[in-house]
Amino acid sequence: MQVQDITGVGSARSYAQRVNRAWRVCATGLSFFTFGLGGVVLSVTLIPLLYLCIWKSSLRKKVARESVRLAFQCFTWWMHFLRVIDYDFDALPLKTARGKMVIANHPTLIDVVALISMTRSPDCVVKADLFRNPFVRLIIRSTGYISNSDPELLIKECRDSLAEGNNLIIFPEGTRTKSGQQVRFQRGAAHIALRTKARIIAVDISCVPETLRKGEPWYCSPLSKPKLTIKYVQEINVDEYLYDRSTSQAVRRLNRDLETIYKQV
Repeated sequence: MQVQDITGVGSARSYAQRVNRAWRVCATGLSFFTFGLGGVVLSVTLIPLLYLCIWKSSLRKKVARESVRLAFQCFTWWMHFLRVIDYDFDALPLKTARGKMVIANHPTLIDVVALISMTRSPDCVVKADLFRNPFVRLIIRSTGYISNSDPELLIKECRDSLAEGNNLIIFPEGTRTKSGQQVRFQRGAAHIALRTKARIIAVDISCVPETLRKGEPWYCSPLSKPKLTIKYVQEINVDEYLYDRSTSQAVRRLNRDLETIYKQV
């Protein structure tokens, strides 16, 4: 038997949720417009200034990366201020790590922004296509972020970056996870970890309710405000994998173990 809501409380709550959702859709659009505008402004102001004022390449890259990290912190704050999303960042090791590989699952569009914003001395492997993107290519080139276009050069640049004390951010899935899809890693991250002998910091990213997923338009905001949570899982020493008979066998075993860790989170 259906009970009628004679008080009107349920309908009032539903109306408030719809109004809140409409606001978050508009605020999300404003957030991404601001993000794009910020990229253009940095490209035509800060980046040329860095090339004019800092001749040493390594120092210029360091300043550019820190500028991007601070810009991403501002963006995450802006989304929170607009009440688009809440955050729960519980990954203190990222703020003190040095020369580690940071891996994470990839449920939302803003994972990269959030992770870079909270990681000390962040570097990352990016898709080669981004080096041709007119909105961000100048910024990416100035930071010295690592392209995945050349596998052998990729390993060298990752090794050099880790040796400099940077923390290398990689999403082993290679793309965002679709809703309901199990975590499935490509072997690139495991291969890099073994070739560079880097210790791995595993962090888990979750978003409840789900939003900004792969294949989901940005304006499909959930009825209630989502919360993005980033938490530390564990640190992995890859030394034991180096004793395997072959590199390919070690890569497969490490990759399988990393997937297992995330399936158990």
